[in-house]
Amino acid sequence: MSDAFAAVDLGASSGRVVVGRFEDGHLELEVVHRFANEPVRVNGTLHWDILSLYRGVLDGLRKAGPVRSIGIDSWAVDYGLIDADGALLGNPVHYRDSRTDGIADRVRDIYGICGLQKLPFNTVYQLLAAEPTAQYTAAHRLLMIPDLLAYWLTGEIGAEYTNASTTGLLDVRTREWSWPLISELGLRSTLLPPVRHPGDRIGLFEGTPVVAVGSHDTASAVVAVPADGTDFAYISCGTWSLVGLELDAPVLSEQSRAANFTNEGGVDSTIRYLRNVMGLWPLQECLREWDSPDLPALLAEAAAKPALAHVVDLDDPVFMPPGDMEDRLRKTAGLPGDADRATVVRCILDSLALAHRRAVRQAGELAGRAVGVVHLVGGGALNELLCQLTADACGLPVLAGPVEATAIGNLLVQARAAGVVEGGLDAMRALVRQTQRIVRYQPAATIGAWDAAAARVGG
Repeated sequence: MSDAFAAVDLGASSGRVVVGRFEDGHLELEVVHRFANEPVRVNGTLHWDILSLYRGVLDGLRKAGPVRSIGIDSWAVDYGLIDADGALLGNPVHYRDSRTDGIADRVRDIYGICGLQKLPFNTVYQLLAAEPTAQYTAAHRLLMIPDLLAYWLTGEIGAEYTNASTTGLLDVRTREWSWPLISELGLRSTLLPPVRHPGDRIGLFEGTPVVAVGSHDTASAVVAVPADGTDFAYISCGTWSLVGLELDAPVLSEQSRAANFTNEGGVDSTIRYLRNVMGLWPLQECLREWDSPDLPALLAEAAAKPALAHVVDLDDPVFMPPGDMEDRLRKTAGLPGDADRATVVRCILDSLALAHRRAVRQAGELAGRAVGVVHLVGGGALNELLCQLTADACGLPVLAGPVEATAIGNLLVQARAAGVVEGGLDAMRALVRQTQRIVRYQPAATIGAWDAAAARVGG
């Protein structure tokens, strides 16, 4: 049988099925299918079109041909509820929906239990918002998005650890559900299925094993960070930027809680100590509003604009919702009325580089770890201007790539479970270094200007 594996990788705007072939220490990737992920607003609520996504997954798996196994990853926090007959109770609600507004403020500090950054869309707050509804009353099980798709493929119910760790209901120390917290919040413990771990076999889809991977896409992406040693920070950059360190144990200090850092589960019992940064979402929204202009040309124009002339705090909640992004950026940054689109783009990328700098520096300080290099993986690695600005802002070299880090990490965990790849994270990362293109960006000697800009936005 061919040493080929299929990675189902779902992002906030699209999904794809990627086939990875391992041969003689090399990994070759082929994207066999892409499909849109377009949320739908119904009666004022923003939903994921989960049946359309499932159809895309099935179409992709048909195109993949014979593979040794299948793994699924997606974004975190969102879930579907199924009833006692296994039927889905409505389309999952999108994390950008407003139903959780104000919910987090009504919940006591749970950082010492779950170790999570306090974000309004965390699963725990979504559940509390849903608790009064008929759907919640009728629910038998809660399944995170990858677990729901795996259930439809195999009929098997479970909760993969790395995604479960983003719910706010998992004890970050024991790596199991925190039953006392669940009881205290008045949530039904029977909703939560048994926890499984990356590498566990879930079941069969038409005779092909479906294997648990780091089903939180960032967990898979971090597996594929091509680091050599431990003195690295990572930025998994796409719609969101997940910025942090890989640790052996969580950091649960008061300083860490106040800085809003999160401790999420990683592959091989690691901790992804990180902070969610707004990422490329503002740029993506502007491009959508501008009817998809020529991005390379726009980035070239932005590169020629004055550095750090206009910066904002991209973590401001004002930038969270979709729609009217350009207008919100112009008002917040105080852009002159005649500022062109390239100026808006430069404002976004300078501001994102500042957010990257703030998170990298704080992570190192809070964890007591020196950072010598930043690895930037994911789609953001293609944005040369952002990579250079991040190097300049951090005052550290940035190694950009692989772009397909999430799919690669997904595939590596499957291949190891099948015995095709051996060893731990170091061995898997060595294979990534040997087979994937990595671009190095050296910081320019402009750190003083970045210090001044950081002071202007409170970083």
